[in-house]
Amino acid sequence: MSVILATGSYDHDIRFWEAWSGICARTIARKEESGQVNRLAISPDKRLLAAAIHKKINIYEVASTSSTPLATFEGHTMNITSLSFHGEGKWLVTGSEDGMIKIWGVRSAHLHRDYDNEVPVNDVVVHPNQGELISCDQAGRIRQWDLSENICTHELTPAGDTPMHSISLASDGSCLVAGNYKAQGECYVWKINEERSELPRFQPVTRFQAHNKYLTKCLLSPDAKYLATCSADTTVKIWSLTPSYEFRLEKVLQGHQRWVWDCVFSADSAYLVTASSDHTARLWEMASGETVRQYNGHHKATVCCALHDGAG
Repeated sequence: MSVILATGSYDHDIRFWEAWSGICARTIARKEESGQVNRLAISPDKRLLAAAIHKKINIYEVASTSSTPLATFEGHTMNITSLSFHGEGKWLVTGSEDGMIKIWGVRSAHLHRDYDNEVPVNDVVVHPNQGELISCDQAGRIRQWDLSENICTHELTPAGDTPMHSISLASDGSCLVAGNYKAQGECYVWKINEERSELPRFQPVTRFQAHNKYLTKCLLSPDAKYLATCSADTTVKIWSLTPSYEFRLEKVLQGHQRWVWDCVFSADSAYLVTASSDHTARLWEMASGETVRQYNGHHKATVCCALHDGAG
């Protein structure tokens, strides 16, 4: 399986898909009382799928046919909202509504480190330098955590106490985009300077209103040329990034019937997968803005997706 596409739903199932045919190749069916699937992430070597299921994380083997997880990480006391693999796949970072950010050893299944964010964490990503984490939270803060010093080294509050819902880092570490969570979805953009630079680490560049309703996800493409924003308005918008870090609306992807919750780019930035409350996921071609494939099978909201089609 060279292309791995997985979706998670409020129906509690995790489905693996043949991306081009749209056929569901495998379903991990789980008991209703075991909790909803909030987030999915595929390890860099494509061997493992991490699934945030309410307060715990299940690790599944991608190539297996078993629905039994290889490991289960337990320690969060509330809903897990975000997952991010460290570059080599040895560590998994999780953020939760309990205000904690945790780093887990994937092979050992042991908790490696805790960061107390004090308020609910909405998103967390690993910096491309693999030495820092960046999180956003319900109090409106964006924070940088140093993995070697075990401390928060920078804090931003771009919209006061308006919750920051989603963050994305350029693959080269040059740019940070964050989306807030209010009725008009706004994005905030910073240029990231080297720690040694005389300029501030996070240099504000621009802000813009991306949608007229809630913004649920913002994601920079692997080539850092585009930004995708998902919204309660049922659309996904594609923005092109200029050299001066301005964003220009390129396309509006229309087809979903309800909220769009999650998205993920292909490795070459040519395709985008989205997950929606209309029970479906879609594969979009970036060049045309058209749906190439629709994935039908979940019987409740499809709220998260993960794609790995690169080398590995």
